[in-house]
Amino acid sequence: MDAKVNITTAETYHVPVMLHETVDGMNIRPGGIYVDLTLGGAGHSKEILARMDENARLFGFDQDEDAEQNIPTDERFTFVRSNFRYLSNFMRYHGVDGEVDAILADLGVSSHHFDDSERGFSFRFDGKLDMRMNKRAGHTAAELVNTLSEEKLADIFYLYGELKNSRKLASAIVKARASKRIETIGDFLDIVKPMFGREREKKELAKVFQALRIEVNQEMEALREMLESVIRVLKPGGRLVIITYHSLEDRMVKNIMKTGNVEGRAEQDFFGRTQAPLRPVNNRVVTPEEEELKRNPRSRSAKLRIAEKIER
Repeated sequence: MDAKVNITTAETYHVPVMLHETVDGMNIRPGGIYVDLTLGGAGHSKEILARMDENARLFGFDQDEDAEQNIPTDERFTFVRSNFRYLSNFMRYHGVDGEVDAILADLGVSSHHFDDSERGFSFRFDGKLDMRMNKRAGHTAAELVNTLSEEKLADIFYLYGELKNSRKLASAIVKARASKRIETIGDFLDIVKPMFGREREKKELAKVFQALRIEVNQEMEALREMLESVIRVLKPGGRLVIITYHSLEDRMVKNIMKTGNVEGRAEQDFFGRTQAPLRPVNNRVVTPEEEELKRNPRSRSAKLRIAEKIER
């Protein structure tokens, strides 16, 4: 395995994906109120600030203490140390609930997390099997693989990793932990690597780690709560701009933009007209240009969707 890597500068923390497309989609206006729900390396936030006038405000969310070193030094910027699932609570606290002009969320995991061996996000390194975005709270991936039932583990790998051999994976983990506690990435790989052929090993391991990461951080639950609150937080005409990276989250985002709920359940009025509080702005999904894909291969699965709150 590779030697320990710990990259923490703002420039390398996370390369902002589709930077200009996303900020263009926010439709920045004089005196507006904006929210960047995924501060990370502050790439998107810095571009938003560059387009704002002196009377505009930007709120930036991040639950990871490592991101705090990237907070922009700008009096128009307010940092919120929190998971974005609490968006509405903090907007009420700051007195701007229902007055926000645009909300941006880049749902990708920062490059910093994959490249820091101590965080446990990547199978390229050995180290503690952690995977928590917020190191101050929650259960680690090691705690989950050592305590969850075989059935629950199988569900996680099937639902969040779309792994066809999810039951075999879960069975192998439960059998192995009976004789030795799983503490490190190396311990975990010794169990799961034999389950995959060499030709697809990296892709399948990426799915395994993705599934565990989603469960550790309750990503689907957090995304649901955030999406259900954006309609209340946005002002009429306000924009929702989101970059997704896998089908589960993209489906929820697409549904909220088309129907107003994450299930995609269309509600109709007496005349059979769909009563959706948002309308999609981009008729087709925006994806990175070829030049960006060459520069930043991790952007290859990114999909950008933009919607606007309907004025009634």
